[in-house]
Amino acid sequence: MKRRWTLWIAYALLAAALAALPFLVEQNLGRTWVRTLDFALLYIMLALGLNIVVGYAGLLDLGYIAFYAVGAYAYALLASPHFGIHGPFWALLPLGAMLAALFGALLGAPTLRLRGDYLAIVTLGFGEIVRIFLNNLNAPVNITNGPQGVNLVDPIRLGNWSWGRSQSWLGVEFSSAQLYYYVFLALALLIILASLRLENSRIGRAWEAIREDEVAAAAMGINTRNIKLLAFAMGASFGGVSGGLFASFQGFVSPESFGLMESITVLCMVVLGGMGHIPGVILGALLLTLMPEVLRHTIVPLQKTLFGQVVVDAEAARMLLFGLALIWAMQWRPAGLWPSPTRRRELARRQQPEAGP
Repeated sequence: MKRRWTLWIAYALLAAALAALPFLVEQNLGRTWVRTLDFALLYIMLALGLNIVVGYAGLLDLGYIAFYAVGAYAYALLASPHFGIHGPFWALLPLGAMLAALFGALLGAPTLRLRGDYLAIVTLGFGEIVRIFLNNLNAPVNITNGPQGVNLVDPIRLGNWSWGRSQSWLGVEFSSAQLYYYVFLALALLIILASLRLENSRIGRAWEAIREDEVAAAAMGINTRNIKLLAFAMGASFGGVSGGLFASFQGFVSPESFGLMESITVLCMVVLGGMGHIPGVILGALLLTLMPEVLRHTIVPLQKTLFGQVVVDAEAARMLLFGLALIWAMQWRPAGLWPSPTRRRELARRQQPEAGP
């Protein structure tokens, strides 16, 4: 009983800290960092979706950002002046998730017999195909507005409340970035809860069996075809939700936002944090979202202090340090910064020297 009360108190303190976080950040660091927190929550949702495919089912997907694009464009096209349709947020977000899940199943169907590098190449190609289509579907019929993208996308609206401008409630002023923070936080918590339920379900155990040995899983009676398709669809649906939120938050989408580097970044979040381990994936998403911004704001002043001038361009130095940090992490923490206990035991067993005859 005492442990249960301690747990509830810890949850209450965590909830209070998360609720106060955007106010503390805006007061001490500025509104730009609140927007960075918003993007961190978006990347948490993306990383958890990819974790289903890569971490649970063991299917290497390098085109995951395509589902992010599907959700973003589904929302943008149906909530902007582009087609003259201004659908409600509560209807468009599930629609984007369902379209992304459909695209996930379409991607999974022709790749059922592929593994490893071959699967990675096919999924990479799928992601690039989606981006190129979005970039060129402006002629002969203008569907996506091509490289110019879709602008003036509607923000979230519920009644008289619009998340696109500051609002006052109970005498407290909420900026647009803070309002979006709470929406993103609520949906991120729902996705975390869904991931936890999936991990401990029969489906989650089937994904784990396929990841460890697909032949043995099939011999045990697991329908590997349906289970793998479900992994692609479930992971893609999380990406679709994130894409719809991104479109409403930015008010603009274009194909440049969904390039290969975005897929690589989300994959790095999963691998760096710890594949198949939800707390590790969240940690990886937070680090790879916040660390580049910290480096961006510290590299130039540091160079001016040390050398009196900017020796290395801030973006180049940021990417160099970012890459070195990833190499260091993979060298010393191959299972990730926060691996699951099972993964940690497996790696420890593999690294033990074999006993002699």
